[in-house]
Amino acid sequence: MAAGDGHMDSINRPCIMKHQYDLYTAEQTRELDRLAIESGVVSGFELMQRAGQSVFDHIRRQWPDARQLAIFCGAGNNAGDGYVVAHLAKQAGLAVNVYTLAEPGTLTGEAQQAWQACVDDDVSIETFVSGMHRDTDLVVDALLGTGLQRDLEDSWLTAVDCMNVSPWPVVSVDIPSGINADNGQVMGAAVRADLTVAFIGLNRGLFTGQAPEYTGKVVFDDLQVDEGCYQEVLSEASLIAGDVLNYLHPRSRTLHKGACGHVLVIGGNHGMPGAPILAARAALRTGAGLVSVATRPEHVDAVVASQPELMVSGIEDAMALKPLLSKASAVVIGPGLGQDGWASSLLNKVLETRLPVVVDADALNLLAADPSHAENWILTPHAGEAARLLGRRVDDINADRFSAVRQLQHQFGGIEILKGAGTLVADSRIRVCRHGNPGMATAGMGDVLSGIIAALVAQGLSQLHAAELGVWLHARAGDMEAELRGERGLVATDLLPHIRQILNG
Repeated sequence: MAAGDGHMDSINRPCIMKHQYDLYTAEQTRELDRLAIESGVVSGFELMQRAGQSVFDHIRRQWPDARQLAIFCGAGNNAGDGYVVAHLAKQAGLAVNVYTLAEPGTLTGEAQQAWQACVDDDVSIETFVSGMHRDTDLVVDALLGTGLQRDLEDSWLTAVDCMNVSPWPVVSVDIPSGINADNGQVMGAAVRADLTVAFIGLNRGLFTGQAPEYTGKVVFDDLQVDEGCYQEVLSEASLIAGDVLNYLHPRSRTLHKGACGHVLVIGGNHGMPGAPILAARAALRTGAGLVSVATRPEHVDAVVASQPELMVSGIEDAMALKPLLSKASAVVIGPGLGQDGWASSLLNKVLETRLPVVVDADALNLLAADPSHAENWILTPHAGEAARLLGRRVDDINADRFSAVRQLQHQFGGIEILKGAGTLVADSRIRVCRHGNPGMATAGMGDVLSGIIAALVAQGLSQLHAAELGVWLHARAGDMEAELRGERGLVATDLLPHIRQILNG
């Protein structure tokens, strides 16, 4: 796995397989499971044993001193995995208490086999009432798998609360119980895991919506399922991997600044010079050869003082943009733009061109008021801006971010970036960024992202590749700063040195 991708591990395969980055719906992972079994290469119970062994191996690797396990089991195959873990732990000489929320008589197939193996080995199994024994070192969540479609209630809700208030680390099997595998939303309540071990196919809901708050570290095991099964189930989403850095090629020794592209940043209405400055500085640090800023005349001195390498033009009206646009390779419009007549006229002038355009901030709000469709732009809304663009509530956007970004792409064209925890990049396919941290929830981060993406386009990347790499680069830079100095107090300009460092290996 590429450097910097340490939030998800891969195991069991000597090389990285494509499906280790593909993301699937719950229905698709069930289909992969069915195909694996029907292929005749592996039985359902053997797959379950492999899954349980994988969970147990991770427990032993990460918590080698754990001697007493509390394992919560539900009614389906997820419970079967839990019973396999219980049986393995008992055989290894650990103390095990299984808490079941389903009568053993309701278990079927492989789950029933796994339960019976525990019974035969005298594993302690009791019906969950309201709590667990104090003599516990680690908790395994095998309550519910990927098929959850309604809110938790009754004893299931109590069990989740019990795990969440315990002082011990929690390992979730497949997905934290209570998380919707398709959209990452919490179904009433969800287990807060320290580690999630996912199998066969990564569910797309693990990495966006509310899920990042609950999954902890995510590790993946394909259980040695034959590659042919993955060729029959086509994923429509994938994780953005560190190999996006390969979109940038080594620079020629005879390169000149004109060959590195010219970014034009447009914004900075009265009293708002900071936003375009951030975008412009980010474009410089991402490697653009030339960066110009078009802003209100009173902000010219502030822009020059902030970064002498920037060229700046004070403009009173849209006609003054014409010579600037004629020299540009890519445009950013929106940072600090405002929504008055000046702002609207500048946006309209930019949209008359065929230049690649990164549309952000107030430019998105203007677009929401007067929608159009284009293929030469990259839209970068957060949930609030996406709600205005689509005429929906913010809660609706957050409830299903995959559906929202698809609707944005269909309605507006080009490339859409739906920012937030688990940022999504969409054309006909959706890419998910699993990096980033809460410290990045601060003013100016979106401006930096816009400048990064425009600089990558100006250097010759396609809009899609610039969006993928830009989102990944921005998030990784934020993570590096958080790892170095912490999340609180992190500001947008803190990303700039890390951007340069990442791009230069």
